[in-house]
Amino acid sequence: MLFSVGFINWTIIAQTAYYSSVMSAYDLQIQNEEAEVLNLLEGRYDPMVDRLLSWSKINSGSRNRDGLDKMRTALIDKFEALPGKITTPPLTVGEYVTPKGLKQPLNFAPAMLLTVRPKAPIQLVLTGHYDTVFPAESHFQTPEYLDDETVNGPGVADMKGGILVMAEALAAFENSKNKDQVGYNVLLSPDEEIGSPGSSALLHKLGTQSHVGLAFEPALADGSMAGARKGSGNFALIIRGKAAHAGREHHLGRNAISAMSEFTVALDQLNGQREGVTFNMAKIDGGGALNVVPDLAIGRFNVRMQETEDMGWIREQIDTIIGQINAKDGITAELTGDFTRPPKPMAPANAMIFDWVKRAGDLLGQKISWNPSGGVCEGNNLWASGCPNVDTLGVRGGDIHSDREYIKLPSLIERSKLTTLILMKIASGEFDAQKAKALARSESHSC
Repeated sequence: MLFSVGFINWTIIAQTAYYSSVMSAYDLQIQNEEAEVLNLLEGRYDPMVDRLLSWSKINSGSRNRDGLDKMRTALIDKFEALPGKITTPPLTVGEYVTPKGLKQPLNFAPAMLLTVRPKAPIQLVLTGHYDTVFPAESHFQTPEYLDDETVNGPGVADMKGGILVMAEALAAFENSKNKDQVGYNVLLSPDEEIGSPGSSALLHKLGTQSHVGLAFEPALADGSMAGARKGSGNFALIIRGKAAHAGREHHLGRNAISAMSEFTVALDQLNGQREGVTFNMAKIDGGGALNVVPDLAIGRFNVRMQETEDMGWIREQIDTIIGQINAKDGITAELTGDFTRPPKPMAPANAMIFDWVKRAGDLLGQKISWNPSGGVCEGNNLWASGCPNVDTLGVRGGDIHSDREYIKLPSLIERSKLTTLILMKIASGEFDAQKAKALARSESHSC
């Protein structure tokens, strides 16, 4: 099992691996031919800003199929300048519980997949998502400048800016002398903001095939990145009772909302019982007329965990509470959903990739640091497949998932250069992608 070693132990091991690699690689330099490639990015600032503004105006909320289709067309227009083949693979059909308690199939927009040099000795997977959290009816639809270096707009940081960084870095990399040593898949998915239910299988497949993963979620405004990440699960509980007249025959009814309230309180009381594990009841549907005992309630909740073994404990606790609800006369409770992303620790293989990023940043005058994060992303999925990765190579920004979301525009070029240099160092062998993959495999065999 890939993640059975504790979070703190991984951190200590990763720190040791990091400092050892820094001491052995003090002489890393930007070669002349690499500098020439990096210089190609200097004139790309204005075109990148213009394209970002146009992309931000496309509403591509996770449920807005028309907007997602329009955004995917814009992405194809950008990425078709790269070599290789673009396809739009369909995603796995998901399931959605309606407010009326019906389980319905959930179809997703296709992904965009670019495959370049699949026979090259080193294989990378670069991931991003083109959906945002802002629905079609959101008031937040257009970008605007806050100052000369800052734009506020939907998706500018999370993560249309990151997708632009990825595209520009790859275009520059195609001018490098060792490019043929590296093949890559670029996966842009439409469902990351809702947990990647449709794209998780494709992420796993590509991660299994790749030596290293690079994902382009936004960094913080100061450039710091996410290191270890918690895991996540999304669930919906359907509770059914019995309707009755609230006045004449209240005693004959079985109140589903009351039962859901008991479940919610019990779920909330689990917080603090296990380090790093949290439970959040986010939305409850149900009920109707005030003179009717409600016979249906749907509770939608999220769980976060620090270590993989936490998932077994979480499921035990939830099942125990559901058993108590089901023991009530006339009440039935059915759990749907699952764990969507396992934890991503700062294991030695991931620490090696972060070390590459820091060393490349040092060469470019960019200070790179990282901290653990309670957030989850496609980097979790890649690590679950055995693919070591770094997942915050995107732009500097902040206030994501709100109408205050912003990007620091100079980071478009900064991060493009950072990724381009990483790609060139992987291609030259100075950053050993095959060693990183072997290390990830050894970690999984030792657990």
